[in-house]
Formats: sequence, C-alpha cells, structure tokens
Amino acid sequence: MNPFDRITRNPEVMSGKACIRDMRVTVSMVLGQIGSGISIDALLADYPYLEREDIAQALRYAAWHTDKRANALSPA
Repeated sequence: MNPFDRITRNPEVMSGKACIRDMRVTVSMVLGQIGSGISIDALLADYPYLEREDIAQALRYAAWHTDKRANALSPA
C-alpha cells in the first residue's frame, strides 16, 4: 500500500515536482502557505478542489522526505 497515494510526480506536470493528485498544486506550495501562517481551512477555501486529506498527506510526505534525506547524510 502506498502511504502517499495522493502525492504524484509526473515530468509533464510542474516539471516533475511532487504534486497533489496530478494537479498543478505542488507539495512545496502547500507547505509554503501553511508555513506563512495560512490555516488549513483558509487553504481549502482558496483552493476548493483540494481536500483536507490532500493537505494532511502533503505534510506527512514532507516529514517523510525530510527524514529520508537526513538519514542519507553522512555525519559531520
């Protein structure tokens, strides 16, 4: 089972960046909005085609990706 079934990467959509369900909404855009103080409810109102689970999965994907990258780094 794919824990990130809503996160897609397609070279023809947003140059292969991680996106929400093949839409032109990137995970990094979602994270940037939340990081700048936009609430999840406001984000959902601004992008009515997104679902709450899309945002939750984008956050989980970012945490997983960050952890994966940190583990790949050699100790200083």
